[in-house]
Amino acid sequence: MSNLHNVAQYILLVILLGLASVAAAQDSASGDHVRVRWLAPESFVAGETETIGFYFEVDPEWHVYWRNAGDSGAAPRFDIASDTAAVGEIQWPFPVRLPIEHLTNLGYKGNVAYLFEVTPAAGADTLSLKANLEWLVCRINCIPGFGSMRLERPVGPASSWNSGDRALRDRFAQRVPRPGAGSPWRAISLSESGGEKVRLTLEGPGQSPRVFPLDGELLTATEPALRTDGDRIHYTFERVPGSQRPETAGFVATDGERAWRFDAIPFGAASSAPTDGQATALWWLLLAAFAGGAVLNLMPCVFPVLSIKLFGLINTGTDTAGRLREGLVYSAGVLVTFAALGGLLLALRAGGAAVGWGFQLQSAPVVLALILLFWLMALSFSGVFEFGHRLMNIAGSSRGGSFATGVLAVFVAAPCTGPFMGAALGAAAVLPSASAMALFLGLGAGLAAPFVLLCASPALLKRLPAPGPWMDKFRQLLAFPLYATVIWLLWVLGRLLGDSGWLIGTLLLLAVVFALWLGRNFARAGRVAGYLLAVGALVAAFGALRSPESEPQLAQGEWQPYDKIAIERARADGRAVFIDYTAAWCITCQVNKKLVLDTPAAMKLFADHDVLLVRADWTNHDSEITRALAQLGRNSVPVYAWYAPGAEEPELLPQILQKRMIVALFDEKSTLQLAEDETP
Repeated sequence: MSNLHNVAQYILLVILLGLASVAAAQDSASGDHVRVRWLAPESFVAGETETIGFYFEVDPEWHVYWRNAGDSGAAPRFDIASDTAAVGEIQWPFPVRLPIEHLTNLGYKGNVAYLFEVTPAAGADTLSLKANLEWLVCRINCIPGFGSMRLERPVGPASSWNSGDRALRDRFAQRVPRPGAGSPWRAISLSESGGEKVRLTLEGPGQSPRVFPLDGELLTATEPALRTDGDRIHYTFERVPGSQRPETAGFVATDGERAWRFDAIPFGAASSAPTDGQATALWWLLLAAFAGGAVLNLMPCVFPVLSIKLFGLINTGTDTAGRLREGLVYSAGVLVTFAALGGLLLALRAGGAAVGWGFQLQSAPVVLALILLFWLMALSFSGVFEFGHRLMNIAGSSRGGSFATGVLAVFVAAPCTGPFMGAALGAAAVLPSASAMALFLGLGAGLAAPFVLLCASPALLKRLPAPGPWMDKFRQLLAFPLYATVIWLLWVLGRLLGDSGWLIGTLLLLAVVFALWLGRNFARAGRVAGYLLAVGALVAAFGALRSPESEPQLAQGEWQPYDKIAIERARADGRAVFIDYTAAWCITCQVNKKLVLDTPAAMKLFADHDVLLVRADWTNHDSEITRALAQLGRNSVPVYAWYAPGAEEPELLPQILQKRMIVALFDEKSTLQLAEDETP
C-alpha cells in the first residue's frame, strides 16, 4: 500500500507540474493592476518582417516604465526565444515624466505597447514565440509582476490582423523614436556645466521639444531647465551624483506626437554661437566639398556632358570674353541645380522622409528621361539626324544651353560619389540648414571650377585646337560615351522596374529612331507621322512605368541582403560583419565590386575569417538602409562599414577601395596569402 501511495503521489505531482507549465505559457499574463496580451496578427507571411508587441493594460492611476525608468522604478524585462523566427530588439514608445513625491520617473500613464520586429524563418509553417516577462507597476507603492506567454501562429500567403489590434500597434509604433537625422531639430553641442549639470543644445524651428535622457546612470529624470536663444534651445540636466562622464550620451526628443532618437552625441564645448573650432570644422568640410566636386569631373558619368560643353567651347572661336560668359552661365546652372536638389533633400528630411543624395535616380521616370536625352544626343553626334548648327548652339555655346548643360551635369553626377564627398554629404544631413546649403554649393563650385578656369585662362585657351574638318570625326567619337551611358541607364532602369524596365526603355528608343526615319524620308506627312509616333511612344512608355511588386531580396552568392536583425545577431555572436552600401546607379560602387570586393582573393579572405557579408542595395528607395546610413553619418553611397569581432563601432573604409584596404582588416599572414594568390 505504501508503494501504491508513493506512486499515486508521484503521478499527482507530474499532473500538477504539467498543468502548471501549461498555465505558465499562455497567450496572456496578469498580475496586480496589470494584464498583458499579445498584439499580433492571426497569421504571418514567410520571410516578411512584422512588428508585433506586448500590450500592457494598466489600472487607472498605476503606471509602468520606459527603458530609462528615472529616479526610481524599473523598466520591464523581456526574454523572448524562438526556433522559427528572428526576433528584433524591443522598441520603446517615448515616455512622460511621472513625479513621485520628490522623485521623477519616466514611464507611461495608462496602457502601453512594447513592440518588436519578428521575421518567420524560411520554410516555417508555424511561428512560435516563448516570452518570460518581468515588470514593476507603481502608483506610490510598487508591485513586481512576472509572467510567461506563448504565441503560436500559422505562416501563410498573407498576414491577417484584427483591426483593433492593428490600430493599437500602429498608434504605439508612431510613438517609437525615429533616427535623429530626420528630426526638425539638430543636436549642436553637449557639455558639462559646473561639474554637476550637463547642457544639451538643439537647433530647430517652432516649439521646444520635450527631451528625455537615455542614460539614467548619468542624468536624473527631472525636467531640465530650458532656455531659448533664437532657433537654439538649451537644456540643462541635473547630473546623478558621483556618475562618471562617458564619451557620449543619447537623448529622445518629442513634439508630443512623434519622437526622434539622438544617439551618441559627443561631449564638447557648449556655446550659443559657433565656436572657433566649429567654424574651422565647417571650413574643412567646405574644402572637402569643393575638392569632391572637382573630382567629379573625372568620373565617367560626368564625362559625356563635359564633352558636349568642351565641343561647344572649341567651336566658339577665340572670343575669350564670350567663353568666360559661357563658363559663368554653365556654373550658374550647376549651382542652381545643386541648391535646388539640396534644398529639396533638406525639406524632405525635415518632413520625416528618409532620403539621401542621389534620390532622384531612385525614380524610374527620371532615369527614363535621362535615357531618352542621352540617346538623342548620341544619335545627333553620330549624324543620324541633324539640327545643323543648332545642336551645338544649344549644347555648347548658347547661354541658355550652357545653363541647361550645367543642370544636366549635376543630374548625371549624382550617382558618382568620389573622395571627400562622403563626409561632406553626411555632415550636410545633420548640420543647420544654412551650413548644409553651403556644403551643397561647395560641391557645385568644385564641379564647375575646372571649366570656368579653362574659359578664364588665355594660356589654356590657346592650347585648344583650332576648328577644322577633324571636328566632325571628334563629334562622332564623342557619341560613344553617350551610347555607353544609355546602356548603363537602361541597366539601372531594369534594376528599378525588373525585366520590364529593359523592355520599356529599348522599345521607346526604337520608336524614337523610327520616328526620326519617317521624318527624314517622307517629307511633311512623314514628319507629322513621326511626331505623332514619338508623342505616343513617350506617353505609353512613361505610363507603363510601374514599380514591381515588392519581393524579398535574394542573396547574391556569398553576399546577403540587408537584414538588421541578422547583423545584430552576428555581432552578438562575436562574428565580423562587412556591409557594402551600394546602388545600381552608383558607378563608383560597381567599379569597387569588380576590382576589389568580388575578386576571388578578397572573397577567400572574407570566407577564411567567417565574415558575414551584407550588400545593402539602395537602388530603390529603402528607408531602413537610409536610416542605417544616417546612423553612420552618411547619406550617399558607396559606404563600406567594417565591424571587427566584438567591436562596438564600425570602421568606415574609403569610397575608392583598393585590395590592400581589405587585407589591412586582417593580419599579416592574410597579407602574405593574398600576395601569393595574386602572383602570376
